[in-house]
Amino acid sequence: MAETKTLAATARSVGGKGAARSVRREGRIPAVIYGGGDPAQSISLEWREINKLIYAGHFLTTIYEIEVGGAKERVIPRDYQLDRVTDRPLHVDFLRLKAGSTLRVAIPVHFINQDISPGIKKGGTLNIVRHSIEMKVPADAIPEAITIDVGQLEIAESVHISAVTLPAGCRPVDTQHNFTIATIAPPVAVAETPAQAAAAAAPAAGATPAAGAAPDAKAAAAAKPKK
Repeated sequence: MAETKTLAATARSVGGKGAARSVRREGRIPAVIYGGGDPAQSISLEWREINKLIYAGHFLTTIYEIEVGGAKERVIPRDYQLDRVTDRPLHVDFLRLKAGSTLRVAIPVHFINQDISPGIKKGGTLNIVRHSIEMKVPADAIPEAITIDVGQLEIAESVHISAVTLPAGCRPVDTQHNFTIATIAPPVAVAETPAQAAAAAAPAAGATPAAGAAPDAKAAAAAKPKK
């Protein structure tokens, strides 16, 4: 289940690009809390903390409690904007979480037991088709990841969504297809090029003919007695 963390925020009464730039000059990041039937609320957050959280991973699947002026809002990040040149966070959007609500979230997929997979032992490769699965999940029980055991897979065998045990209350957004998540691809055979084949067939330079082998035409002519 996703971990809940607390963030301290400051309310912002002024919007617009100029106000956002002013907030960033103060070492903070402008953000917005929206949804849940309440009006959107503009806030700012400490830049260093948000930068660390974004690059630590799982930012978009982590639930936060944002404290603004003594009141707390339970939220989840829905999007963030990075500077195109420096990759510094510029803005964050948070969605309010109400009791009993359901979210659409991309849940990462983790694979285990590759080391004992018979297909991989025979030279196959784990081909990951989906690194994450778009799912509808309870707001208060967002899974950190979906774990898939590939320890029994042979070459050319696949894992489909229908074979995966999902956490309680979670279901894939795509319910129309039994989509593939991963396969064990066969070893790749390296085709021999014509040049390699010719080199392999040609006798080595200066090699001595094997015993009993017929001499070539030039050697035979030199050995013929003159009249």
